[in-house]
Amino acid sequence: MPPNRQRQLLPAAAIAIALAGCGSLNSLDGNFPAQGPIIPDTSLNLTRSLQIPLDKVVAWGLYAGAAWLILDPLAPNWEIEQASFPDRHYHLSLKMKRLYSGGAGEARVVFHQRAKELMRQNGYDSYAVVEYTEGLESSLLGSQRVAQGVIQLARR
Repeated sequence: MPPNRQRQLLPAAAIAIALAGCGSLNSLDGNFPAQGPIIPDTSLNLTRSLQIPLDKVVAWGLYAGAAWLILDPLAPNWEIEQASFPDRHYHLSLKMKRLYSGGAGEARVVFHQRAKELMRQNGYDSYAVVEYTEGLESSLLGSQRVAQGVIQLARR
C-alpha cells in the first residue's frame, strides 16, 4: 500500500480501535441517554465449554486490522526511483518502507534485480555497476534504509 494511502487510513483505524473499547456512546451535551452498547453483550459459542465475548472478537479484529494496515506485509519493501542519463547510464535510488516486517538486508539484491530488468527491457546484454552505496536516513519517525547506485548498460 502506498505511504499516502496509509496516512489516509490511519486516523480511521485509530477511531475504530478507540470505539472498540467503548461500552456505549453518550451524547456530549447529555441531552439524551445512551441507547445501549455499541457491540451487543453476546458471546460466540465455539464449543460447549468455550465461549468468547463478541466485544473481544471485534476489538482483536480491529487491532489485527490496524496492524495489517500499518505493516502491510504484501506491499513491496522497497520503493525504486530511477533516472536515465547519457551513455546508457541509469541512476537507481531505493528507499525501504519505514515500518517493515523483514527484508532489511536485501537492498543489493533489489538493486541488481532492477538493473537486470532495465538491461532486458532496453535490449542490452550486460550491465556494470559504476557506483553503489547503502545507508540509513534519520528522521523524526526513525531511520529508513536507503541505497543508491549508477549502472551502465552494455552490448557484447
